[in-house]
Amino acid sequence: MSTLRFRAGLVAGLLLVLTAGAALAQQIDLPRPSPNASVTQTVGITDITIKYSRPGVKGREVWGKLVPYGEVWRTGANENTTIKFSTPVKIEGHELPAGVYGLQTFPAAGDWTVVFSKDANEWGAFSYKPEHDALRVQVKPQPAPFRERMGFDFEDVTDTSTKVVLSWEKLQVPFTIEVDTPALVQAKLKDAVRWQTPYQAASYCIQNDTCLDDASRWLDASLAMQENFANLRAKAMLLAKKKDPGAAAYAQKALAAAKTAQPAPNPQQIKDLE
Repeated sequence: MSTLRFRAGLVAGLLLVLTAGAALAQQIDLPRPSPNASVTQTVGITDITIKYSRPGVKGREVWGKLVPYGEVWRTGANENTTIKFSTPVKIEGHELPAGVYGLQTFPAAGDWTVVFSKDANEWGAFSYKPEHDALRVQVKPQPAPFRERMGFDFEDVTDTSTKVVLSWEKLQVPFTIEVDTPALVQAKLKDAVRWQTPYQAASYCIQNDTCLDDASRWLDASLAMQENFANLRAKAMLLAKKKDPGAAAYAQKALAAAKTAQPAPNPQQIKDLE
């Protein structure tokens, strides 16, 4: 019996030591052979971010050996290399929607294939699926000064374009990104000038019985951008305040708009128009 107890105690002690050792190992932050990195560039109003790990040459023959030709490569090390676009872009002239993509490549002695995959959260390229490609482009590698650790750089940055350059060992692989910045800015400006701003100014004037002529102009501007229950009701209330017979027509339009308004008008707002 004493022998059994001794063995049980020994096993329990070993398990305690192993568990403590594992917990200690989890708490130690050790350097990775291929450290994490990220680089971000704004092009016009578009943010482009690349997250990756940086393997080193370490005296090895990289192209065609460490990184085989003709096979999919994670374009880095460890987790999947990703590239994120905050707006739609063009890659080498091909359209790509905003989003986060896995950035894989097929290295070659000649032209490379750069892949933007819909699978952005995989570990490396082990589970790469061609059917999940969002875009593929062909690019030409170029000789470059020696670089020990792989890296991405943004070059030739303008308001509408930039060149992403992958560099490692004595090779660099560029691809061009274009952004329709004027169209993006125009859309933002249109979105900023909404019906709410003149409507809110007019509502204040109506509630405080002041500047009613200005309120009328502001409501007309709001209605020109978008007719809805709120500004139609305000126009009806303003015309009624001025004893304008046109109030009835706007009240009817407001009541019709109330049927689909979100959020739904409260009963008092409806009653004011009847």
